[in-house]
Amino acid sequence: MLQLADEAVLLSELEAFQAAGGTCLVDQTPRGCGRDPARVKRLAEQSGLSIVMGCGWYTEPFYPAEDDLTRRSVDAIADQLLAEIQGGMDGTDIKPGLIGEIGVAKGWISPLEERVHRAAARAQTQTGLPLSTHTMFHEVGLAQLDLFAEEGVDLQKVCIGHCDSQPYLDYCLSVVERGAYVAFDNLGAQMGRLEERIVGLIKELASRGHHTQILLSHDVGQMHALSYFGGRGFTYEAEVFVPRLLSAGVSEDTVNDLIITNPKRFLSVS
Repeated sequence: MLQLADEAVLLSELEAFQAAGGTCLVDQTPRGCGRDPARVKRLAEQSGLSIVMGCGWYTEPFYPAEDDLTRRSVDAIADQLLAEIQGGMDGTDIKPGLIGEIGVAKGWISPLEERVHRAAARAQTQTGLPLSTHTMFHEVGLAQLDLFAEEGVDLQKVCIGHCDSQPYLDYCLSVVERGAYVAFDNLGAQMGRLEERIVGLIKELASRGHHTQILLSHDVGQMHALSYFGGRGFTYEAEVFVPRLLSAGVSEDTVNDLIITNPKRFLSVS
């Protein structure tokens, strides 16, 4: 989203989200991909929305050269995260409320990505911040959970991202049965029968009592996804997907868990 210089357009997108009932956005723009805390703060103040920012690194191909992660230990990388969490990001006093999205580029965790994952885990155990991940088209979220568990992370504070790119019940059950959240967070990008499948997955998970471990989002991270450019914007979930869930027989109480109670619980820090 922050690739666009026109803050008036960004503000109009946020106002549309607010008009659709939204009160809080999570911005997981990582280092090296255009993160701008001061700008996010301005947009939050102008819109009246709460915006929770993330910290950390995306996937190995996007690691910024200036961070020189290849030459640093797990603890040194964790120290950088802790400095941002405790003191502020990018020369500001703006602190993140989330670690993530910590990413995997392929179907396995590379050695350097493992160091970043372990550093994120150590920062999580010291701060209690929620931890979210990036995975696409693979079941590597289970390997992420294994690694986090080795580091002592409470898996109830972990969200495995983009599970709608691997929309299989066995995979989602393997995540939630370990206590973590599954994120169906490309809503509006996954269209047609695939989105019907996601609705079916949500219904099945809810029928098994796992509705409290599901998070929904749009993952609007690039300009073409903004409604100004004809994309789904920040209103697709409220205007299209939630009505689709209700028409499929998902109860209003369950929907309220998905869009209000669950994200509030996940983002809370004791």
